[in-house]
Amino acid sequence: MKRIVLFILLAAALLFGQSVTGFWVLKIPTGDGNFRETFFDLKQNGEAVTGNMVGGRGGITIDGTFKDGKLHFILVPPPPNPNQKGPGGPGGRGGQTYDGMWQAGKFAMTVTGGRGNQSGMLEPSRPEAALPPARIPPPELHDVKDNGLARPPAMGWNSWNLFAGRVDDKTVRATADAMVSSGMKKAGYVYVNIDDTWEGPRDANGNITTNTKFPDMKALADYVHSKGLKIGIYSSPGPKTCAGYEGSYGHEEQDAKTWAAWGIDYLKYDWCSASRIYKDEDMQAVYQKMGDALVKAGRPIVYSLCQYGRSKVWEWGPKVGANSWRTTGDIRDQWQSMDRIGFGQFDIAPLTGMPRDQASISVADFTKPGRFNDPDMLEVGNGHMTNDEYKTHFSLWCLLASPLLAGNDVSIMTQETKDILMNAEAIAVNQDPAGLPAKRLPPRGTSEVVIRPLKDKSIAVGLFNRDDKPADISVTWASLGVKAKKPKLRDLWKHAPVTAEADRFNASVPPHGVVMIRASAK
Repeated sequence: MKRIVLFILLAAALLFGQSVTGFWVLKIPTGDGNFRETFFDLKQNGEAVTGNMVGGRGGITIDGTFKDGKLHFILVPPPPNPNQKGPGGPGGRGGQTYDGMWQAGKFAMTVTGGRGNQSGMLEPSRPEAALPPARIPPPELHDVKDNGLARPPAMGWNSWNLFAGRVDDKTVRATADAMVSSGMKKAGYVYVNIDDTWEGPRDANGNITTNTKFPDMKALADYVHSKGLKIGIYSSPGPKTCAGYEGSYGHEEQDAKTWAAWGIDYLKYDWCSASRIYKDEDMQAVYQKMGDALVKAGRPIVYSLCQYGRSKVWEWGPKVGANSWRTTGDIRDQWQSMDRIGFGQFDIAPLTGMPRDQASISVADFTKPGRFNDPDMLEVGNGHMTNDEYKTHFSLWCLLASPLLAGNDVSIMTQETKDILMNAEAIAVNQDPAGLPAKRLPPRGTSEVVIRPLKDKSIAVGLFNRDDKPADISVTWASLGVKAKKPKLRDLWKHAPVTAEADRFNASVPPHGVVMIRASAK
C-alpha cells in the first residue's frame, strides 16, 4: 500500500512539473523476453537533474535537466586513472546519453552510446530493488563425490567467443550439424555448449525457464544427442549471470534437477554477481553447493568452474566435484591476450595478482586426469590472429592439457582452421590418458620450450617463438630427460618424421609461431 501511495505522489509531482527526485529503474528489452535493468537515484533542483547510476561502475554520476515533461541526462564517468587501461583510464569510453518523454507516470527513454541506440521505460522504483538478495550462509566444507567424467580434457564448442548474446536454438542446431559434417565430432569434439543469455524468468514454482531464443531446451538437447553429441549450459552461483540474466542463487538443487531433466551434459558455472553477496573465501563452499546438487540430480554432468583463477581454485577445485576451473580472465582473439594467458599458466602471479614471492609453484602442476586447469576457450578461426598464431594457441593448449572448446563458427571454417582444430597428432597430446602436467624449461623469454611427458614414455615438445621476428630455437636431449642417443622424432604439424643432431634438436620458428615434436627413445 505504501509503495502505491509513493508512486501516485511521484506521478502527481511529475504531472505538475515539480520534481523527478526519487529512485528509478530503466528497463530495456533484450529482444528475447527479458529486460536489462539499470537503477538511478535522481535529484532535481530547479530544472537541473543530478544523481548517480546505482550498481554499475563506481563513481558514475549524472548531469541533466527536466523541463516541460522532457528528461535529459548523461552519465559522467569518474576522472581518468593514468595507471588504468580501458574504462576509467586512458582510452575508456565516454558517458551515455539518456533522453525521455513523460508518459503516464513513466518516461519513454532513448539511450545513445555504449551498446548503441536503445529504447526502454524509466519507471519509479525503490532502493531495495537494486540490492542483492539476502545472503544465504554457505554450507560447511566437505569433499564432493567424484563424477568420474572428463578423464581426458573435455572437447567441444562454446557459443560465447563469437556469438555471445546472439546465440539461439537455430545456431546450436546448425553447430551440431556442422560438428558432424566437418569431421570435428570424429576428431573428438563432442560437447555443444550454450553460454550466457539462454535464461528466462522463473515460473510460479521457482523453476528456471528459457527465453524466446530457446523455445524448447529439452527438444534441443534431444536433437544434439541424436547427432551423437552432448550439450552444455551456463549459469552463475549469483542472482544474475554476467549478462544480467537469471542465475542459480538459492535454486541450486532445483536448477540441477531441471538441467538433468532437459538432458544437459555440461555446466559452466560463472561467479559474476555472486561477488555482490559472497567474499572470495566463500568460493569453495558456494561452488561445493552446486557440486552436491549435480550429484544429487543423478545425471552425469561435467562441472566447469569459471571464477577467473581467484582464491587458488586449482587447490580446491577437485574437492567441490569440478572437472576443470578457469585460471584467468576472459581471453580475446588477439595475440597479446592469448600469449599472456597461455604462458601465464606456468606462473600464478600475473594471472591472479598474487605477489610473485607467494607464487612458488606453477598452476600447471595441478593437472591430473579429470581435473584440469582451463585458460579459457579457443579463438582459432575467429579471424584476428595469423595462422601461425593460431597454431601456437592450439599447441600450447594441447600441451597444457586444457579443455579444447572451439569458439568459432564451425559451419564456415576455412581449410586452415580445420587443419588446426582437427590436428589429430596435437589432439593426442591433449588427450593423453596419463594427464601429466606440462613444464616450461628455463631460460624464459621470447624463445620458450614447453614439454609434457606422455603415457607411452615419449615427450611432447613445443618450441615457441614469442618474438615478432624469426628465431632459431634449440633444445638438448639431456634437458628433456631423453636418454636415447638417437631418439625417434616426429613433427606434429608437418605430420612427418624429422632428424636431429646427436645431442639436440634445432628448429627455425616463424614469428609468433611454434614447432611441435614428439620424441621417444624407440
